[in-house]
Amino acid sequence: MPNSNLFIVHPEIESALAEGRAVVALESTVIAHGLPRPQNLETALRLEQIVREAGAVPATIAIIEGKLHVGLTRNQVERIAMSDRVHKISRRDLAVAIAQRWDGATTVAGTMWVAHRARVELFATGGIGGVHRGSLPDVSADLTELAQTPMTVVCSGAKIVLDLEATREWLETYGITVIGYGCDEMPAFYSRKSGLMVDARADSAEEVAKIIGASRELQMNVATLVTVPVPEEVEVPAIELQNVLDEALAEAERMSIKGRDLTPFLLSRMAEQSGGATLRANIALLENNARVAAEIAVHIAE
Repeated sequence: MPNSNLFIVHPEIESALAEGRAVVALESTVIAHGLPRPQNLETALRLEQIVREAGAVPATIAIIEGKLHVGLTRNQVERIAMSDRVHKISRRDLAVAIAQRWDGATTVAGTMWVAHRARVELFATGGIGGVHRGSLPDVSADLTELAQTPMTVVCSGAKIVLDLEATREWLETYGITVIGYGCDEMPAFYSRKSGLMVDARADSAEEVAKIIGASRELQMNVATLVTVPVPEEVEVPAIELQNVLDEALAEAERMSIKGRDLTPFLLSRMAEQSGGATLRANIALLENNARVAAEIAVHIAE
């Protein structure tokens, strides 16, 4: 691990890692920027509870006053959820956040970087970033982190506002194995199907753990992506999603919203325009992914 003065690992997590028990990393951008209040705080606490109920230890990752925290107290979770002064931190922002003593919520890429150096090998999130729509070659740092960090990331595919076909091609090009958890197609975040095939299907946590074990033995230096469909009862139909997304994209263009502000804007507008259907799906898939990740982590630890 890098300089221990910059990393603060919660004693419970430190103990679990030392004893070889299951630990699951959780990101904090979804708390600070991904969900509206008060659902953000409720969901953050619920995700930790789900991980515990499945037999693993949750390690929510964030930056507090320029320190990289692996595992948060209840007060720290509330601080990230309720403050308007929390920065969105990807890998490129970590040094600035430390030097300027920011409070920060880590993205998928930021969370992976910190978790890997704290020796946490499994990470649950909602959706990864990917290749953005449009003519510019705009690729999320999440993808490049997946290509160079040997972790297992459990998600529901890439966020629907991205170019899913280009994102799937990018994952293939950079050798990132995509496992479908109980599915043959890579999920499309709020929808269960995308038409894009996975590399392998696994129908249990035990099957995934075996693949991860083989990847370890081969010393693969890339991530393994485990994609889990959103629960069927809250899935938003793809046709309905496309209509809502088209409206949100048109509004973003009128307002000249671009770059790192675009995805949270689109997700927020889609929640409003769908009558809350996408928000309900988002929370449900986050909870489901946390449970699946914990079950996989337990099998790996065994």
